[in-house]
Amino acid sequence: MANETTGGRGRQNTAPKDADKASAELNRPEKRPAVPKDVDPHQIVTVRNGFHGRLVYKSPKTGERFVWEDFGAEQDMEVAELRNAKSANKKYFENNWFMFDEQWIAEYLGLSQYYKFAIPISEFDKFFEKPAAELEKALDKLSKGQKQSVAYRARQLISEGAIDSNKTIATLEKCLGVELVEHDR
Repeated sequence: MANETTGGRGRQNTAPKDADKASAELNRPEKRPAVPKDVDPHQIVTVRNGFHGRLVYKSPKTGERFVWEDFGAEQDMEVAELRNAKSANKKYFENNWFMFDEQWIAEYLGLSQYYKFAIPISEFDKFFEKPAAELEKALDKLSKGQKQSVAYRARQLISEGAIDSNKTIATLEKCLGVELVEHDR
C-alpha cells in the first residue's frame, strides 16, 4: 500500500512508512553515558600503560603504588582510585598515560576529551601504516604524551626495519618535531 498512488497525481502514500519510522525511533534504546549512580566505585577496571617506558602512580589517599613496567602493561584499579587520580594528577589522563579498553571509563570520569583522538594500545603499530597525508592529520590531533609515545615507537620500528618509507619518516619527523633517523647534513 505504501507504493500506491493517490488522487491520480502520482504522489505516493507514505503515511504508513513514516509511522513505522517514528515507531522504530521511539523503541530504539538510547545510548547513555555512565552516570555515577550506575557505576560501583569499587568496580575493578583494567588500566594500560600508554607511556613508552615504566609508569608509576602513587595513590594520594591510600599510598598504594601502581607500577606498569612497559608500554601496554596492565594494572587493575578501582574506579574510585581513578577518580582520585583525576583529582590529584590529571596529567596521567591528559597525556594518555592511562589507557582504557572500554570507552565508558573515560566518559564516566568526564575525561572523554582527552581520549577522543587517542590511539588504542591494540592499534598502535597499525597507526604507522597510514598514508602520509592521513598520518599528518592524525598526528595533529594527538596529545603531547601520545606524540612522545609515537616518536619512541617509530624509532623502534625504524631500527627494526618495519618503517622504511622515507615519506612516512619525513612526515613523522615534521609533525612530531623530532629527528627519528640521522640525516647527512
